[in-house]
Amino acid sequence: MMQRMHILLALVLLFFLDAAAALAGGTIEGMAMFTSTPRRNPLIQMGADPNCQRINEGKKVVQKMVDIQRDRSIDNVFVHVLGDLPAGSVPAEPVVIDQQGCIYHPRVSAGVTGQTLAITNSDPTLHNVHTKSEQGNGFNVGQPKAGMRHEHTLKGEEVMLRVKCDVHPWMTGFVGVKKNPYFAVTREGGKFTIENVPAGTYTVQAWQERLGAIDQEVTVVEGETVTVEFGFGPPGSASLDEPAFTLPVRDLVVPYVEAVASER
Repeated sequence: MMQRMHILLALVLLFFLDAAAALAGGTIEGMAMFTSTPRRNPLIQMGADPNCQRINEGKKVVQKMVDIQRDRSIDNVFVHVLGDLPAGSVPAEPVVIDQQGCIYHPRVSAGVTGQTLAITNSDPTLHNVHTKSEQGNGFNVGQPKAGMRHEHTLKGEEVMLRVKCDVHPWMTGFVGVKKNPYFAVTREGGKFTIENVPAGTYTVQAWQERLGAIDQEVTVVEGETVTVEFGFGPPGSASLDEPAFTLPVRDLVVPYVEAVASER
């Protein structure tokens, strides 16, 4: 009897070890870089709303349509693995976008279907959170005072879901919605890491709101790390597989002056 119990326990242990190994997979890491001379991002004139102007008094707020750092790395690039991959579990923690200083923080975020998207208002002024979607992710809500919060359960896969404010036309953000967890957003010097990717050969796509999307093929080996770098040129360059995300200038900024690199 005891021997049978030991054999059973050994089989159960082997099963879980195999399952853990399958889940471990490999890692895709890398960065996004700008390969040309950066153009200046515009300054936002907050005077369209006296409340926003007061909140940002003494500050120069830049419309970071392309968030290029001094080393030409690019933050806020959505990187995701294409193809039919296992869905995994839905994170309990929400994807949070905060309206602070009449700007969305972060500008680009991501989550999985079934996860909660939470929009909070830290500003003592009216904001209107508006998305348009054909995948069940559309909503249009007002948040007239600080401390308000709206929650939405992400439904269909969408790359990308645009978030805007009808009160402040310069406010814009994006959410990548995927069925699986194999994605990341570049932060801190254009870097990203996607962990536990099942072994195999995949197409990895990097998306930037003004520069478009770039695809690269990678081969993931279990227990190993593969590195990939995405080099973005200016809009319309031959390095892009898709055209840049099209937004009319009137939806991005009110009349502005040019920002210099030192003001970023």
